[in-house]
Amino acid sequence: MIIWLIVFIASALALMMARASAWVWLAAEAVLIFLGGAVVDIDWPIRVLLAILLFTPTLVVAIRSVRQSLITRPALDTFAMMAPRMSDTERDAIEAGTTWWDAELFSGKPDWDRLFALPAPRLTPEEQAFLDQEVEQLCAMVSDWDTSVKTQDLPQQAWKFIKERGFLGMIIPRQYGGKEFSAYMHSQVVMKLASRSSAAAIAVMVPNSLGPAELLLHYGTEAQKDHYLPRLARGQEIPCFALTSPYAGSDAAAIPDIGIVCKGRYEGRETLGFRVTWSKRYITLAPVATVLGLAFRARDPHGLLGYAMEPGITCALIPTDHPGVVTGRRHWPLNAVFQNGPTEGTDVFIPMDWVIGGVAQVGRGWRMLMECLAAGRAISLPSSSVGFSKMAVRGTSAYAAMRRQFKIEIGKFEGVQEALARMGGHLYMMDATRRLSALAVDAGEKPSVISAISKYHVTERGRMVVNDGMDVIGGKGICMGPGNFLARVYQQIPIAITVEGANILTRCLIIFGQGAIRCHPYVLQELAAASEEDRERAVQAFDRVLFAHLSFAAANAARSLVGGISGGWLLPAPSQAAHATRRYYRAVVHLSSAFALLTDVSMAVLGGTLKFRERISARLGDVLSQLYLVSAVLKRFEDEGRQEADQAYVDWSVQDALNRAQEAIVETLHNFPNRPVALLLRVLIFPLGLPYRKPSDLLGTLVAKAMQTPGASRDRLVADTYVPGEGDPLACGELAFALAPVVQQLEQRLKPEIKEERLPPMPQSLRELPAWSALVLQRGLISQQEKEVLDAFAHYGDLSVQVDDFAADFDRAENMAEVS
Repeated sequence: MIIWLIVFIASALALMMARASAWVWLAAEAVLIFLGGAVVDIDWPIRVLLAILLFTPTLVVAIRSVRQSLITRPALDTFAMMAPRMSDTERDAIEAGTTWWDAELFSGKPDWDRLFALPAPRLTPEEQAFLDQEVEQLCAMVSDWDTSVKTQDLPQQAWKFIKERGFLGMIIPRQYGGKEFSAYMHSQVVMKLASRSSAAAIAVMVPNSLGPAELLLHYGTEAQKDHYLPRLARGQEIPCFALTSPYAGSDAAAIPDIGIVCKGRYEGRETLGFRVTWSKRYITLAPVATVLGLAFRARDPHGLLGYAMEPGITCALIPTDHPGVVTGRRHWPLNAVFQNGPTEGTDVFIPMDWVIGGVAQVGRGWRMLMECLAAGRAISLPSSSVGFSKMAVRGTSAYAAMRRQFKIEIGKFEGVQEALARMGGHLYMMDATRRLSALAVDAGEKPSVISAISKYHVTERGRMVVNDGMDVIGGKGICMGPGNFLARVYQQIPIAITVEGANILTRCLIIFGQGAIRCHPYVLQELAAASEEDRERAVQAFDRVLFAHLSFAAANAARSLVGGISGGWLLPAPSQAAHATRRYYRAVVHLSSAFALLTDVSMAVLGGTLKFRERISARLGDVLSQLYLVSAVLKRFEDEGRQEADQAYVDWSVQDALNRAQEAIVETLHNFPNRPVALLLRVLIFPLGLPYRKPSDLLGTLVAKAMQTPGASRDRLVADTYVPGEGDPLACGELAFALAPVVQQLEQRLKPEIKEERLPPMPQSLRELPAWSALVLQRGLISQQEKEVLDAFAHYGDLSVQVDDFAADFDRAENMAEVS
C-alpha cells in the first residue's frame, strides 16, 4: 500500500510537470486505481469510491461543454471584476518592447538552448581599433579631478575630439555618416570612458541612448533623418532630450507641458503646428545642446487634426536657437560636471514637421519613449556603473595587496577579504549582466523588463562595490585630490541610482509590474478575452487560456515541490553546461518554478490590488532579477571558455544571488496577506528548509586572493578599462601591484635571516625600503636586479599610498588646481 501511494503521488507529480491533458489523467487514474489496486489488493468498494472521487472532476474538465458551463463562465465573470484596470500609458508601457529571457524565467522551465544560441560578444576589427585608439586617446585627455576643479567641463580639445571622431554618431548608420557600431561596442565605449571620467562617459552616452538619434532612427520621417542624422553623426549638432518636469519626475507620463494644435507663421507662411509651453529640468547636455528633443502633451481643442481632442504625449525636435526656447543655467549634480540643466519655453510655435515622425506620430510619443528607453537603459547606466566599478576594483585590490599594516598586507586580513570578496563577486556578475543585456539588443530585442533589471541591479551593486572600496582604502579615500581614485565616484553614485527611472520606482513598479503581465504566458491573453464584447467568443477564448494557465500553475507547483525535495537533482540541467555549474542551472529551474507559482497565486489572491502592494511586487521582482543575473553569469562562464581560475567568482556571485532570491521569496510569504496560502506555498517551495546559503568564508577568501594575484583571471575581471600612464596614482598602484609577488618571495627567502636577527625586518614604510634593500644587497643576500625591483616597488607603492594636500586657501578655485 505504501508503494502504491508513492507511485500514485509520483505519477500525479509527473503528469502535472508534463502538463498532461484531462483525458491522459483519466487513463492514468484508471490504471492506478483498477490495475494498481488489484496488484496491491485494494478492496473493490474502495477502488470504486476512489474512481468516483477522481473521475468526476477529471471528466468535468475533460468534457468541454460541461467545463465551460460549470467553470469557465463563472471564472470569466470573476476575472473581469478582479482584473486591474489599465490606463493608456500603462498599456503602452506594458506593450512596449519585446520579451526574451525574462519570459523564459517566467515560464518556470527556461529553455537554456535559447540562451546558449546567443553568440559570445565580439567586436569587429573596426570597433576594436576605435576602442584601442580613439577611446584610449579621449581617456588620456580627461580626468575627473581636472574637469571638476580646473574647467568645470570637459576641456575644449576633448569636446572637439568627441565631435570630430564620431563619438556622437556611434548608433547612426553609415549611410548617414555614422559609425553603426553594435550595442555591445556602444557598451564597451561607455564602460571604458566611465573608468576614467564621468563627464566624458555621459557626454558620449546620452546622444547614443535615449535621444533624438535613437528616436529618429525608429520613427523619424525620411526628411528628418536626412537632415539631422548626418549633422548628429559629425558632431555638428549636439542633442538633448527633455522629458522630466518639476511636477512629473518618476511619473513622467503625467507631464504637464502642453502643446496646442494651431496654425501659425513659420518662414513667412502659415502652417499647421503646435504652440508649446514647457518647463523641464535635469536635462543632460541641455546647456550645450543645439537641438532639443521635447516631450509634451498634445491637445487639439479645435479639431484641426480631425481625430482626437487629447492625442496624448508627443515628441518633437526643436533647434535651441528657435525664438522662445530658453536654455537655463546649469545644475550641479553632486560635484559632477557633465552638462545638465533646465530648459523652458512659453507659447513657442513649432511647425508640425518638427514632430518626430510627422503628424502620423502625434500622440504616440509615450510608446516611442518606452521602446527606445528599453534599449538605452540596457546599455548606458549598466555600462557606466561597470566601468567605475572596474576602476574601483583595480585600484582597491592593488592597494590591499601592497599596503601594509601590522607588518602584513592589509589584503590578508579577513575583514578586508570579506569586503574584497563582495567587490569581486558583484563586479563579475555586473559585467556579465552588462554583456548579456547588450547582446539582447544586438539580437534585435527591445528588452523593457531586462533593461530595468540591468539598470537597477547593476547600479545598486556598483554602489556596494564603491562603498566597500572606500572602507578598504580608508583615509586615502576621504581626502580629495587627483590621487584619490574613488572620491568622485563615491560622490556621484546617487546620480546613477536616480536617473533613467529612480531605483525605488524601478524595483517597486517596473520590473514586476511590467513583467508580470508582459512576460507571463497567459495573463495578457486572459485580459484580452475578458475585454471581448462578444460573450460566446469571450467564453471560448477564456476557456482555452484559463485551463492552459491552470495546467501551467500545476506544473510549476509540482516542479517546485520536486526541486525542493530532491535538492534540485531531479530537475533538468542543460547537457552542454559545465559539470561545476549544473547545480546552478537546476537551482534556477527550481526558483523559476517557485517564482511563477508565487506570481500566479499572488495575482489570484490579490487581484487588481497587487499593483498597489509595492513591497510584494518589489520582492517578486527581486526573484526574477536575481534569476536573470545568475543566467548572465552562467552565460559569461560558458562564453569565456569555462575559465577554471574564474570559478570562485562564479560560485560567489551565483550563491549570493540565489540566496537573495530565496530571501525575497521568504519575505514575500512572511508578509503575504493570506496566511494559510502562504504556509502551503512555503511547504511546496521549501519542503525541507531553505537550501540556498550565502557564500562561505572560504569561498570569499578564494575570491579575495584571486583579486590580489596578478594574472589572466584578474585581467578578465577588470578588462577593457582605461589604465593611465606612469605618474598617475592609479597607474602607480598597478605597477607596484605587479611587483608585489616578487617582493613577497624575496621577503619569504630572507625570513631566516630576519628571524635570526641577522637582518632587520622589511620596513613597513615604503620610503625606508630603499635603504633596507641597499643593506641587504651589501650583505650579498640579493642581486642588483632584485634590489631594483624592491626600489621600484617602494617608489610606485609610496606614490599610490600618498594623499594630496593643498594650500591653506584651497577653497579658491585657482588654488584647488594646484596640488602641494
